[in-house]
Amino acid sequence: MNNSVTNTARLLGAGLRALLVLTLVTGVIYPLVVTGIAQSLFNNKANGSEIEANGQVVGSSLIGQAYHLPLKEGQETPEPDLKWFQGRPQNGLGTNGVNTQYKLILSGATNRSGDNEELIQWVKDAKAAVIKDNSVPGHTVKPSEVPADAVTSSGSGLDPNISPQYADLQVHRIAEQNGLPVAEVQKLVDEHTEGRTLGFIGEPRVNVLELNVALKALVAKG
Repeated sequence: MNNSVTNTARLLGAGLRALLVLTLVTGVIYPLVVTGIAQSLFNNKANGSEIEANGQVVGSSLIGQAYHLPLKEGQETPEPDLKWFQGRPQNGLGTNGVNTQYKLILSGATNRSGDNEELIQWVKDAKAAVIKDNSVPGHTVKPSEVPADAVTSSGSGLDPNISPQYADLQVHRIAEQNGLPVAEVQKLVDEHTEGRTLGFIGEPRVNVLELNVALKALVAKG
């Protein structure tokens, strides 16, 4: 009887020691080491790939933002603020009806097939709006110039990038809206165009937030 109690106590003691050691190693030491390495070698990525402007964090390079005008009375859908470069449509996003303390949006795709009538109408409306918004005196956008990413949302609805073609298409409108030379705005786009990762992964892209931060600085410079 005594031996049985002693063995049980030993097993419990061994189990407790194993629990404490594993908790220390996997719950304290390992997270601290990984966090330390991440902060030392990948500080920006570890902290959310933040983008700063005038000493303040204005967003993340990984999450797209909307550039809209304030809603007018009786208006349900905000209009785009045309002085800024616009990102991809965000038709897949839904509003959060559960959390009432914060105004949140849910990431998501449209979940509609390619032949869905509503999706087709969205694309047609988006294409017409892109042509209308970006056609300025002396420069008319042709339907054939509108790229796919200008009229379709991404799988998450939060794609932070647009194609160089869509950025180029907006140059004349941005120049006209902000009183800037077209050449200066085009140069801004060219400077913020990234090539394929490692030369072969993905597609060339322009980060809309980074581009608009640079645009704001250019406008402020006069």
